Order: sequence, then C-alpha cells, then structure tokens
Amino acid sequence: MIAEKIYIKVKSVEEAIAVANENIGSFKYLAGGTDVLVNKFQGTDESTCLIDITGIDELNKVTIDGNLLKIGSLIKLDDLKKHEAVAKNFPALLEAAHQAASPMLRKTATIGGNILCENRCSFFNQSEFWREAVGYCLKCDGDVCIATGGTKACFSKFVSDTAPVFISMDAQLEIADKSGIKIIPLESIYTGDGINPRNLKKTAIIKNIILPLDKNFKTVFKKLRPREAVDFTSLTTAVTTDNAGQIKIVLGGIDPKPVVVSGSANDDKEKLIKEAVKKSRIVDNDYYSRSYRKEMIAAFLKQSFEELGV
Repeated sequence: MIAEKIYIKVKSVEEAIAVANENIGSFKYLAGGTDVLVNKFQGTDESTCLIDITGIDELNKVTIDGNLLKIGSLIKLDDLKKHEAVAKNFPALLEAAHQAASPMLRKTATIGGNILCENRCSFFNQSEFWREAVGYCLKCDGDVCIATGGTKACFSKFVSDTAPVFISMDAQLEIADKSGIKIIPLESIYTGDGINPRNLKKTAIIKNIILPLDKNFKTVFKKLRPREAVDFTSLTTAVTTDNAGQIKIVLGGIDPKPVVVSGSANDDKEKLIKEAVKKSRIVDNDYYSRSYRKEMIAAFLKQSFEELGV
C-alpha cells in the first residue's frame, strides 16, 4: 500500500520499520520535526507519509553498559544536560547541543535528527519561488551546481552541530532495520555526496549513539555563524585528545561530509592544520566567503590546540 498524505504514530522500532517498508519512496520518519516540516513547507521534501516515532520509549533513554554510554536517538538536545553521565564525561557535547538552533527548537529537536540533518546550501534552502527564479540546481531537479558552475557534483554542506563532536570521540551507531541490529562508526554513514549525503537505508532507525567512557576525552568545540541562535553553521571544529595521546580533528560546515584528521600529541600541529584545510572542499554556498571560512579553520584549530595544551 502506498500512503497518500497520511500520518502514522508508531509505538515500537519494529512497527516503525514495518510501516516504512510498506511505504517505500513516500515516507519520512518524524521525531523533532524541526527540519522535516520546514523542508516540506519549502517544497524540498515531497514525502506523503509521516511516520511519527516519538512514542518509542526505548529511544528516549540514556544508559550505561559497561564502559559504554548509550544515548537514545530521541533525546532532545535541550535534555542532554539533564543526564549526569553526559554532563560529567562529555561537556563538549552539551556545548555543541546548546549552540544548535534556538532555545525553543532545542526543546523539540532530537539528537538523532541533528546527526542526520540534511545538507544545506544557500542556493537550495530557499522557497520554491526563489529556487525557480534563480534556477534549479543539482540538488533540486537542475543540471548545474549554482555555487560552482559544475555539472558533476553537489557541494551542499554538512551542518550537524553534534556529529563533529561525536565523531571526534569515536562514536558508534546502533542501527535497526528489517535485517536486524548492527553497530557501525558514526563517521561511516556520511558519503560526501551533497545530493545523497548518507548511506543509511531509508527505512533504518538509529536506536543509540554509543560513546566509550574509558578514554578520558578532552574536547574543544567551536562554531562560526552570523548569529548565536538559529543560524546553521558556517564552520564547526571539534578537536579531541584521549588518554593515549591521540588527537582527532573533525570539521563541519565546509564540505559535504565531516572532514576528519587524526594524529597524536607529538605531531606537528601546523601540519595537522594544513591537512585539515587541504581536505576541506569549501565552495561559496554560505553567508561567509570561501576564503574567510578557510582562514577560520586555521584560527579555530590553533585556538583549540592552545586550550587543550597540546
């Protein structure tokens, strides 16, 4: 059965996946809805079936399993601070969540929705009237990337605030689908393709984001955007060190996927910064210019290394 403009509220992961498989090609999961509903109003999402998963209790818990912290995908961004294990072990995650969107939206938006936030571009995330007037792009029924003039690749930017922090701390995902449960690195779900930015099955549901508790992470999070509330990121940096002396740099807002650079406390920091800048495919599809955002990568990373004392 193909649904026509219907809303279905489910009570279990299994039920959600079953309903999704009955409506392949026409559904979207609805959690916080802060992106899904806006995209529908803008005409960039034409799903006719909304599957409301907010009633699935098992996705709304934070639990400790041995040396692992599991954060349910339906935990609201604003509610992360209420969980002592998160606040004690991962303060940078609270900071990233606090800098997402606005206070009102954080009370609705979920952690799972944030890491799955759709890639954005100043030429795509506009009204239907605006997109038609300027000309459709590769991400929206067109045949050219307006930002670059190219015809082969979309460079809409990866804009999650929390995913860079998660990735810098070696986060994994517990994913449920029709075939069962699997655990994969969070970093692995991002493709680098601006049109299809994730390689998750559409019917899959993220149950938990999993973080190790035994690595004594220290993380510095920074975000560039015009205003402190509402605006999506123009550049996000998360720099993390662990008890083994490893360093992991993750950048967002400047490439279709997270830019990841790994090293150690003994490495030349200037070389790590140059590698991060070189790997970033920055184009002019943002409020700030390409050159300014590239300069800010180096500035943020230098500041982060100083704050970490490495």
